[in-house]
Amino acid sequence: MELDMTKGSPAKLIFRFIIPLIIGNIFQQFYNMVDTIIVGRAVGVDALAAVGATGTIMFLILGFMQGLTTGFTVPTSQRFGAGDKEGVKKSVGNAAVLSMIVTVVMTVLSVAFMRPLLQLMKTPEDIFEMSRQYITIICLGMGFNILYNLLSSILRAVGNSIVPLVFLIISAVANIVLDIVLIVGCGMGVAGAAAATVAAQALSGILCLIYMWKKVELIRLGREHWQLDFYCVRNQLSIGIPMALQFSITAVGAILVQVALNILGSVAVAAYTAAVKVEQLVTQPFPAMGMTMATYGGQNRGVNDLTRIRKGVRTANLISAVYGIVIAVVIVVSFPYVIRLFVSGEEVGQIMEYGRTYIIICGSCFVPLGMIFIFRNILQGCGFSFWPMMGGVVELVCRCVMAFLAAQYKSFEGVCLANASAWLMTGIFLWVVYLFLMRRMVRGQ
Repeated sequence: MELDMTKGSPAKLIFRFIIPLIIGNIFQQFYNMVDTIIVGRAVGVDALAAVGATGTIMFLILGFMQGLTTGFTVPTSQRFGAGDKEGVKKSVGNAAVLSMIVTVVMTVLSVAFMRPLLQLMKTPEDIFEMSRQYITIICLGMGFNILYNLLSSILRAVGNSIVPLVFLIISAVANIVLDIVLIVGCGMGVAGAAAATVAAQALSGILCLIYMWKKVELIRLGREHWQLDFYCVRNQLSIGIPMALQFSITAVGAILVQVALNILGSVAVAAYTAAVKVEQLVTQPFPAMGMTMATYGGQNRGVNDLTRIRKGVRTANLISAVYGIVIAVVIVVSFPYVIRLFVSGEEVGQIMEYGRTYIIICGSCFVPLGMIFIFRNILQGCGFSFWPMMGGVVELVCRCVMAFLAAQYKSFEGVCLANASAWLMTGIFLWVVYLFLMRRMVRGQ
């Protein structure tokens, strides 16, 4: 089921590869949203706010690890494009060993420092303990999240985006069932939501591992492939660390926005949480396009076909822009109805007002958000990791400035503008960088 993206129509290949990714990402966000809906309606607004208050911390920790594992598999994609089967196996083995080492370290550190981090973020007292309980369970199960992300990244690197989708759908269904059992049936509250998420991630990771061992001969490893190779490790770290830092830098900016939001109280946090869940669900084609372009760029860079890379990027931007405009209009119109899925009772009116403000402001910048994923991932797939990381710095600066102003004036609109301005400026920055680096690569041919 491997897909060679160095031959054939770029548009057809992009659509063939991206559709399973979109479906998979939507399912992943869907079961995350179901967590939020069940918690909000079955446990209450405070519990909804508690889960939302940890979202940026999850992004910081799990995003860092996702950046690493994705970076570790870029050489896999390049070796596959070049037809180097032994190189593919070596890169997979090294990626697995490196991921295991980092997982142990990050799990210990995240659990040890969770309470001080929540305090630093000014998490409201009425939701502090629920927030700490939820995120601690998520961190203890971090290894299962990393297992799935690594294995699915490896499969995508060799052009297989369908199998990860199948296992993700199975995981999503399991998560929803466990949510109902643990939160509603057993009354476990936010702890039940966290436990359901970890169990579902474990299921998807283990299924992916079994499939790869039995069915994918290309990445079936021998003992010699598990030995760390200095040059391979150096290459993977040189790509993986900047990608991880890029996620972390972006997450730090999101945490500063969360601090400004926490000052406004639990109702604002709950509204923001619901609106972000909706936004993340409808924008899943953007990260899916990013993952597609990372594989597309990696394979075509492996054969040094720069003309083909440019053509693919133009196609991806057109698709992304059209979708961004259409979905922004749809979600602004439908949001008053969607928000009622999350909450009921006296707070509905205030939460709806806050949430609609977020959707209007951020929806206006969906097009540059799509550009970020395309340019960031095509550059990473081509082996450039520094400039995408600098894109994260641009995001951080924009969010810092707006978060500071939002906190000073206690403005919910300022919180929303922190995200929108970051997307706009970073999209423009990465576009300019892409044009510059492509010209440099053409001159170097």
